[in-house]
Amino acid sequence: MSDRFAVLPQYLYPKQALTSFAGWVAGKERGALTTWIIRNFVAKYGVDMGEAIESDIARYASFNDFFTRALKPGARPIAEAPLVCPVDGAISQFGPIAGDQIFQAKGHRYTTTALVGGDAALAAQFRDGSFATLYLSPRDYHRIHMPCDGRLTRMIYVPGALFSVNPTTARGVPGLFARNERVVCVFEGERGPFVLVLVGATIVGSMATVWHGVVNPPRGGEIREWRYDDPALRFVKGQEMGRFLLGSTVVMLFPPPALSFNKDWAPGRAVRLGEPMAGAGAHR
Repeated sequence: MSDRFAVLPQYLYPKQALTSFAGWVAGKERGALTTWIIRNFVAKYGVDMGEAIESDIARYASFNDFFTRALKPGARPIAEAPLVCPVDGAISQFGPIAGDQIFQAKGHRYTTTALVGGDAALAAQFRDGSFATLYLSPRDYHRIHMPCDGRLTRMIYVPGALFSVNPTTARGVPGLFARNERVVCVFEGERGPFVLVLVGATIVGSMATVWHGVVNPPRGGEIREWRYDDPALRFVKGQEMGRFLLGSTVVMLFPPPALSFNKDWAPGRAVRLGEPMAGAGAHR
């Protein structure tokens, strides 16, 4: 079965309604029922609760509390590399941006301008730069951390579709990551501007940042933007910056020259928060 044929049902079923319902269920505190749901989820996906600060499933009041669980201190050492992986997950794609074209999967590309919500001036800063797309599966830790030090300058909410973001859908839906709902977080770092894009998906109840809280819902049909002039909004490498309430994908953009990525990285490879992402070649 081709990937395009496999994803056809996603065009038909009510993704928005399913996502709203999933978010409502995940936020409810239902005692023994919540514990039962979490226990089955842990068993199905092989979640390692030994890494969590709270390893007792029964102590989580809601599924969202469990899903955004914190890890024990030291569970993810932060490497000394210039850029580190910001999440637990798997590599979808990474490498150079060809002009303004980002590689999604065989036969599919999308533009930096589309990804950031149509802001051509913002996108131009990443022309011939580098990107990395990381997929978070249901079993993964779902907090997002900083790949390097940076000062927050903007956040842009871009409404969109709610397709799944798994590898099959990435191969089957053109422009997937610039098509789905997303939150674009813009930072200024030592090497210039960089962007972390939190991509929504089917049953992702919401996305949140540490400085704003939950960004969506509400879900509307218009782009919303926040600008930040506070110099205190600085984050250090490895510090938490946001989280998904149910799994999704992070896309990062970096300006030229092209980064020298970790030689062990390859599409499909599992990655962990804090491991080296780009080495000595990561400079302007």
